Amino acid sequence: MKKVYIIHGWDFKPESNWYPWLKKELEAEGFEVIIPEMPKTEEPDIETWVNHLAEAVKDPGLGTYLVGHSIGCQAIMRYLETLDNIQIGGAVFVAGWFYLKNLEGEEIEKIAEPWLNTPINLGNVKKAIGNLKVFLSDNDPYDCLEENSKIFKEQLGAKVIIEKGKGHFTSDDGVQSLPEALEALRSLLRP
Repeated sequence: MKKVYIIHGWDFKPESNWYPWLKKELEAEGFEVIIPEMPKTEEPDIETWVNHLAEAVKDPGLGTYLVGHSIGCQAIMRYLETLDNIQIGGAVFVAGWFYLKNLEGEEIEKIAEPWLNTPINLGNVKKAIGNLKVFLSDNDPYDCLEENSKIFKEQLGAKVIIEKGKGHFTSDDGVQSLPEALEALRSLLRP
Protein backbone atom coordinates (compact mmCIF):
# COMPACT_ATOMS: atom_id res chain seq x y z
CA MET A 1 0.00 0.00 0.00
CA LYS A 2 1.23 3.49 -0.83
CA LYS A 3 1.83 5.68 2.21
CA VAL A 4 1.62 9.44 2.31
CA TYR A 5 3.26 11.37 5.14
CA ILE A 6 2.19 14.98 5.67
CA ILE A 7 4.77 17.02 7.58
CA HIS A 8 3.22 20.10 9.15
CA GLY A 9 4.78 23.53 9.46
CA TRP A 10 6.36 25.48 12.29
CA ASP A 11 4.01 26.10 15.23
CA PHE A 12 1.27 23.95 13.67
CA LYS A 13 -0.26 20.59 14.56
CA PRO A 14 -1.62 17.69 12.47
CA GLU A 15 -5.13 19.16 12.80
CA SER A 16 -4.09 22.61 11.52
CA ASN A 17 -4.65 24.23 8.13
CA TRP A 18 -5.42 21.95 5.15
CA TYR A 19 -3.72 18.84 6.56
CA PRO A 20 -6.88 17.06 7.83
CA TRP A 21 -8.68 17.84 4.57
CA LEU A 22 -5.88 16.32 2.48
CA LYS A 23 -5.65 13.28 4.77
CA LYS A 24 -9.40 12.64 4.46
CA GLU A 25 -9.34 13.01 0.66
CA LEU A 26 -6.43 10.61 0.24
CA GLU A 27 -7.84 8.06 2.68
CA ALA A 28 -11.09 8.08 0.70
CA GLU A 29 -8.99 6.99 -2.29
CA GLY A 30 -7.48 4.12 -0.33
CA PHE A 31 -4.12 5.54 0.69
CA GLU A 32 -2.61 5.21 4.15
CA VAL A 33 -1.94 8.75 5.42
CA ILE A 34 0.16 9.64 8.44
CA ILE A 35 0.55 13.15 9.86
CA PRO A 36 3.21 12.82 12.56
CA GLU A 37 3.06 15.42 15.30
CA MET A 38 6.45 17.03 15.04
CA PRO A 39 8.24 17.80 18.33
CA LYS A 40 8.89 21.25 19.77
CA THR A 41 6.78 22.74 17.01
CA GLU A 42 7.01 26.24 18.51
CA GLU A 43 10.85 26.02 18.44
CA PRO A 44 11.72 23.49 15.73
CA ASP A 45 15.31 22.38 15.46
CA ILE A 46 16.86 20.41 12.63
CA GLU A 47 18.19 17.39 14.51
CA THR A 48 15.01 16.77 16.51
CA TRP A 49 12.74 17.12 13.48
CA VAL A 50 14.87 14.99 11.15
CA ASN A 51 15.22 12.24 13.78
CA HIS A 52 11.47 12.30 14.45
CA LEU A 53 10.72 12.09 10.73
CA ALA A 54 13.18 9.21 10.31
CA GLU A 55 11.35 7.30 13.08
CA ALA A 56 7.92 8.11 11.63
CA VAL A 57 8.65 7.01 8.04
CA LYS A 58 8.68 3.23 8.09
CA ASP A 59 10.58 1.47 5.30
CA PRO A 60 10.94 4.39 2.87
CA GLY A 61 10.82 3.42 -0.78
CA LEU A 62 8.95 3.92 -4.02
CA GLY A 63 5.62 3.47 -2.21
CA THR A 64 6.42 6.41 0.10
CA TYR A 65 5.20 9.94 -0.68
CA LEU A 66 5.96 13.03 1.36
CA VAL A 67 3.99 16.25 1.60
CA GLY A 68 5.58 19.17 3.40
CA HIS A 69 4.37 22.58 4.46
CA SER A 70 6.87 25.39 5.04
CA ILE A 71 9.53 24.17 7.49
CA GLY A 72 8.11 20.67 6.95
CA CYS A 73 9.64 20.84 3.44
CA GLN A 74 12.99 21.69 5.00
CA ALA A 75 12.68 18.73 7.39
CA ILE A 76 11.84 16.42 4.48
CA MET A 77 14.83 17.57 2.43
CA ARG A 78 17.16 17.19 5.41
CA TYR A 79 15.75 13.71 6.05
CA LEU A 80 16.07 12.69 2.39
CA GLU A 81 19.69 13.80 2.18
CA THR A 82 20.50 11.14 4.82
CA LEU A 83 19.00 8.24 2.85
CA ASP A 84 21.56 6.00 1.22
CA ASN A 85 20.51 4.59 -2.17
CA ILE A 86 16.82 4.81 -1.32
CA GLN A 87 14.34 6.59 -3.57
CA ILE A 88 10.82 7.57 -2.55
CA GLY A 89 7.85 7.78 -4.90
CA GLY A 90 7.74 11.58 -4.89
CA ALA A 91 6.91 14.68 -2.91
CA VAL A 92 4.70 17.75 -2.88
CA PHE A 93 5.99 20.86 -1.13
CA VAL A 94 3.71 23.73 -0.13
CA ALA A 95 5.32 27.09 0.76
CA GLY A 96 8.74 25.44 0.85
CA TRP A 97 11.76 27.68 1.21
CA PHE A 98 15.50 28.12 1.29
CA TYR A 99 15.29 31.87 1.97
CA LEU A 100 12.90 33.89 4.14
CA LYS A 101 12.33 37.60 4.73
CA ASN A 102 10.09 39.54 7.10
CA LEU A 103 10.52 37.25 10.13
CA GLU A 104 8.67 38.48 13.20
CA GLY A 105 11.48 39.48 15.55
CA GLU A 106 14.79 38.35 17.00
CA GLU A 107 13.50 35.19 18.67
CA ILE A 108 11.98 33.89 15.41
CA GLU A 109 15.13 34.83 13.49
CA LYS A 110 17.22 32.86 16.00
CA ILE A 111 15.07 29.73 15.52
CA ALA A 112 15.11 30.10 11.71
CA GLU A 113 18.86 30.78 11.46
CA PRO A 114 20.10 27.14 11.47
CA TRP A 115 17.41 26.13 8.97
CA LEU A 116 18.45 28.99 6.67
CA ASN A 117 22.21 28.58 7.05
CA THR A 118 22.92 24.86 7.47
CA PRO A 119 23.61 23.56 3.95
CA ILE A 120 21.48 20.81 2.43
CA ASN A 121 23.06 18.28 0.05
CA LEU A 122 20.60 18.93 -2.77
CA GLY A 123 22.28 16.30 -4.97
CA ASN A 124 21.36 13.61 -2.42
CA VAL A 125 17.85 15.05 -2.06
CA LYS A 126 17.30 15.01 -5.83
CA LYS A 127 18.41 11.36 -6.06
CA ALA A 128 16.09 10.35 -3.22
CA ILE A 129 13.04 12.46 -4.08
CA GLY A 130 12.32 11.37 -7.63
CA ASN A 131 9.42 13.55 -8.68
CA LEU A 132 8.83 16.87 -6.87
CA LYS A 133 6.01 19.40 -7.25
CA VAL A 134 6.23 22.69 -5.37
CA PHE A 135 3.45 25.19 -4.65
CA LEU A 136 4.42 28.77 -3.84
CA SER A 137 2.26 31.87 -3.54
CA ASP A 138 2.75 35.25 -5.19
CA ASN A 139 1.93 37.00 -1.89
CA ASP A 140 3.77 34.84 0.66
CA PRO A 141 4.58 37.19 3.57
CA TYR A 142 8.06 35.63 3.84
CA ASP A 143 8.73 36.60 0.22
CA CYS A 144 11.82 35.28 -1.68
CA LEU A 145 9.53 33.80 -4.35
CA GLU A 146 12.06 34.10 -7.17
CA GLU A 147 15.03 32.81 -5.15
CA ASN A 148 13.16 29.80 -3.76
CA SER A 149 11.51 28.98 -7.08
CA LYS A 150 14.86 29.05 -8.88
CA ILE A 151 16.53 26.60 -6.47
CA PHE A 152 13.60 24.18 -6.55
CA LYS A 153 13.60 24.19 -10.37
CA GLU A 154 17.30 24.26 -11.12
CA GLN A 155 18.74 22.14 -8.32
CA LEU A 156 15.91 19.70 -7.56
CA GLY A 157 14.25 19.51 -10.99
CA ALA A 158 10.91 20.44 -9.43
CA LYS A 159 7.79 21.54 -11.22
CA VAL A 160 7.01 24.83 -9.47
CA ILE A 161 3.45 26.16 -9.49
CA ILE A 162 2.86 29.76 -8.42
CA GLU A 163 -0.58 30.25 -6.87
CA LYS A 164 -2.23 33.65 -6.62
CA GLY A 165 -3.15 35.12 -3.23
CA LYS A 166 -2.58 32.05 -1.02
CA GLY A 167 -0.16 33.74 1.39
CA HIS A 168 1.76 31.06 3.30
CA PHE A 169 -1.02 28.51 2.63
CA THR A 170 -2.42 28.62 6.18
CA SER A 171 -5.92 28.84 7.63
CA ASP A 172 -5.17 32.49 8.44
CA ASP A 173 -4.71 32.97 4.69
CA GLY A 174 -8.09 31.32 4.07
CA VAL A 175 -6.55 28.03 2.91
CA GLN A 176 -8.53 25.15 4.49
CA SER A 177 -8.30 22.85 1.49
CA LEU A 178 -5.74 22.56 -1.26
CA PRO A 179 -7.20 20.78 -4.31
CA GLU A 180 -4.15 21.76 -6.38
CA ALA A 181 -1.83 19.83 -4.07
CA LEU A 182 -4.25 16.89 -4.00
CA GLU A 183 -4.23 16.72 -7.80
CA ALA A 184 -0.42 17.01 -7.88
CA LEU A 185 -0.18 14.15 -5.40
CA ARG A 186 -2.67 12.08 -7.40
CA SER A 187 -0.49 12.53 -10.48
CA LEU A 188 2.49 11.17 -8.52
CA LEU A 189 0.49 8.30 -7.00
CA ARG A 190 -0.92 7.00 -10.27
CA PRO A 191 0.97 3.93 -11.49
